[in-house]
Amino acid sequence: RVAEQAIDAGAVLVNDVSGGLADPDMLTAVAAGGVPFVVMHWRGFSDAMDSRAVYGDVVGEVVAELRARMDAVVSAGVPPERLVIDPGLGFAKLAQHDLSLVAGLADLRALGRPVLVAGSRKRFLGRVLAGAGGTPPAAERRDGATAALSAIAAHQGAWAVRVHDVRATADAVRVANAVARARAGVR
Repeated sequence: RVAEQAIDAGAVLVNDVSGGLADPDMLTAVAAGGVPFVVMHWRGFSDAMDSRAVYGDVVGEVVAELRARMDAVVSAGVPPERLVIDPGLGFAKLAQHDLSLVAGLADLRALGRPVLVAGSRKRFLGRVLAGAGGTPPAAERRDGATAALSAIAAHQGAWAVRVHDVRATADAVRVANAVARARAGVR
């Protein structure tokens, strides 16, 4: 019902962290609403998330699970051109899994849909900043790490990033793009 009301109020995209799995009516609402739908990789509700962070090949498994979810969403009536995918950083993943997924964005992009990276202030960034055995900084002190992650994701072809501190992230992405253009010899 929230998605339907949001679309009626003018929302131009529905972002469902469960990819339509948590609410049996979500896919019908999105199909009827005619808006893009973000399909995030999801293995279940938060209370059991950590126990589901088991992967042999995190990138390969997330790609396969997203492909299956995309097929289900399309079968439910959402046109494939309206799908955006999200690797679900922080959802049933350990810090190394999240980093591997960002490093493997090309494999996610091979699914043929735009990729949204939502890593803003995530726990894994705190762990990276803390180093071995250190105390992770509070979420609101992870904006610099978020900007770095977002610039890397943009450089690797992410369609969009979801962030809290838009200005710092936009600046980081602009600088990364300028460096990429300089490397390519484009002015």
